[in-house]
Amino acid sequence: MTVAVDSVRADLAALLGESRVHSEAAVCAPLAVDGKAPQVAVFPAAAEQVAAVLHYASEHQLAVIPQGHGTKLSLGSVPRQYDIALSLRDLKRVIHYEPADLTISVEAGITLGEFQNLVGQSNLWLPLDPRGGAESSIGGIIAANAAGPLRQGFGGPRDMVIGLKIATTDGKIAKTGGRVVKNVAGYDLGKLLTGSLGTLGVIVEASLKLFPKPPERATFMMRAGTLGIARELRRSILRSPLDPMRLVLLDATATALLDDSTKAPDRPDAELWIELGGSHRVIERCMLELRQLASAVGATLARREDAEVAWERMSNLAHWLQPKYRDVTVLKVALPLVATEEFLSRAQQEAESEKIALASFAQVGVGIVHLCALQETLGTSIGAWALRLRQAAAGLGGSLIIEHCQADLKGQVDVWGAKGDDLDVMRKMKAVWDPQAVLSPGRFVDGI
Repeated sequence: MTVAVDSVRADLAALLGESRVHSEAAVCAPLAVDGKAPQVAVFPAAAEQVAAVLHYASEHQLAVIPQGHGTKLSLGSVPRQYDIALSLRDLKRVIHYEPADLTISVEAGITLGEFQNLVGQSNLWLPLDPRGGAESSIGGIIAANAAGPLRQGFGGPRDMVIGLKIATTDGKIAKTGGRVVKNVAGYDLGKLLTGSLGTLGVIVEASLKLFPKPPERATFMMRAGTLGIARELRRSILRSPLDPMRLVLLDATATALLDDSTKAPDRPDAELWIELGGSHRVIERCMLELRQLASAVGATLARREDAEVAWERMSNLAHWLQPKYRDVTVLKVALPLVATEEFLSRAQQEAESEKIALASFAQVGVGIVHLCALQETLGTSIGAWALRLRQAAAGLGGSLIIEHCQADLKGQVDVWGAKGDDLDVMRKMKAVWDPQAVLSPGRFVDGI
């Protein structure tokens, strides 16, 4: 920070009010990103105050990292600079809500749990199960484009956003989209901001499309045994009339973790979990269909009661595993569907050669694989293992990022990996939206 902390604090207090600006270590330390704590933390009460903070930071070249409830701060590279923590936790108003139209507009700081409780009263929901779970803020979910296994049936945040308001570093509030589902003409800036990780602007309000809740939901487990059988099951399910809400392939270690089992699995069985929604009669018919598909390949089928806790754990891997494994590393791999099981086999082989305890959670219907290295302490082999798997993913037409790890590993391995063909465009967009590069500097791809 090139400007004295006391001066910055006084200036920001003049913009927001004394009670909304803090420089005490007790407030700033918990907002650290990869070991870097801010000098000042601000808690705006309105979108215009967010824009005023960004304008001030840009004028004084102070680095700002926006956040909601901090559930995704370990994403991305180590920030080059971090002066001001910008918390949106107090922006929680419902701006507009039309249950009959299946649309809602809310401020960015409202949590997913608060959101679901509100719309659930009208038997609606936002079918997202992101990292951070119920504690995630709506703005943070959109900024990270965070989605879990429900992506299978409903897509991700990018598919649900119909409009955004964004605070920019020139002190303005920009709007994109609107409050109805069909409103976008020309370039959709909402999709640009979704997944930008707070590097272009700060989302202060979101308009979203809602979905009716299914009358009933049921989870079934299919014990495949081998990855080859799992592949046949995946193919047959996706070819069938079944319409899964969630579809995940677990290895035996992952299944044991979900069950809080302390007993090590005796064989690397693959287990396919499928969640279906609909009326009781529809689910009964689906169960018969699943039983036939399982029988055709020699797999077994069982219904899992009270599966929601397990699904929540799958969606929130890093947070759930950290109390058990302090230095857990989570890799996220995006692959063509046809390559999923082949990549999992390679990952298991590499983990065995490095003596890494591995748990895998593969969303085989959308080609997303999460690999969790369950190390008690950070080993030098983790970085080499991740790099070899990144090469293997690229060879199969996919990509790999390190979604969660200790800051030390980020110094050894680029968490984002290979740069895409759109890197020049991304840099140009950054220069237009944030010319002083004060928003989350260095956290995004290639140091953007």
